[in-house]
Amino acid sequence: MIKKIILISGDPNSINSEIIFKSWKKIEPAIKEQIYLITNFKLINEQFNKLNYKIKTIKVANIDETFKGNELKILNVDIKYKHPFKISKKNVSKFIEKSFNLAHKLANFKHVSGIVNCPINKELLNQKNPGITEYLASKCNIKNNSEAMLIYNKKLSVSPITTHVEIKNISKKIKKNKIEVKVKTIDKWFKKIKKRKPRIAMLGLNPHNAELKKNSEEIKIIIPAIKKLRKLGVNIKGPYIADTIFIKDYKNFDVIIGMYHDQVLAPFKALFKFDAINITLGLKYLRTSPDHGVARNIVGKNKADPNSLISCLKFLNKKSNEIF
Repeated sequence: MIKKIILISGDPNSINSEIIFKSWKKIEPAIKEQIYLITNFKLINEQFNKLNYKIKTIKVANIDETFKGNELKILNVDIKYKHPFKISKKNVSKFIEKSFNLAHKLANFKHVSGIVNCPINKELLNQKNPGITEYLASKCNIKNNSEAMLIYNKKLSVSPITTHVEIKNISKKIKKNKIEVKVKTIDKWFKKIKKRKPRIAMLGLNPHNAELKKNSEEIKIIIPAIKKLRKLGVNIKGPYIADTIFIKDYKNFDVIIGMYHDQVLAPFKALFKFDAINITLGLKYLRTSPDHGVARNIVGKNKADPNSLISCLKFLNKKSNEIF
């Protein structure tokens, strides 16, 4: 039995139907055979029609059967709507929750490679889980903070210790143990995929690493965590100063780990644009997503770039190793 890829359509008030269509047109037949799209059958077809996209779809009841051909296989999830691109926040929230619950259930099957979710508006999530990384970690009953968000590119990857946290709360969320378990998760995954120890750089939190003052997070938390990880055999250096490492020193590393979301994602996207995928490590299964948002400002304008979604699908396709 071929491995299945679970694709979640995500936020319908977005460019997602556009990138799904464009990806479907570009990927090879072997990958198409693996994909099962979780969405509303009627809605996605209406969106395709609105965009003047011609694509064959088929509603399926489960992923146990293998369907060959050029039809996009759809696992139906109910949603109430009047306009296909203007759906209420309440109805979209329910739709996304149902979609992820179904995907989580299916992803635990051995014949599933993992989940790819198209972008969603984070406001649609339950406040207890400010991002998909946190939501799926809670679904997998992970309580030790070992899950990690990795933004992956062949040349460089970045990862934030805290994810969707307001700036004023970041220092409260940085803990020595949290740094250690997340770095070990990333190190383990790279060794499994690359067959070697990754070269890891750890950033400090404060400008100029707070000049390494005695009461700084660098002295109290970050440096002790680095020392502990090095004793465990992790190839990690730091703390580096965040405002200079992305000039040229980043080329000496496989992964740069920062203390918060924009500290590493902003310079990473300045370097690589959207040539990357978002991978959640440490779950019971692999989850990936395109490294961009819902882009409501270009819905219906045929301007969306599908390459990040295509990379996600190739990443989960067992027969393709080109992303590495």
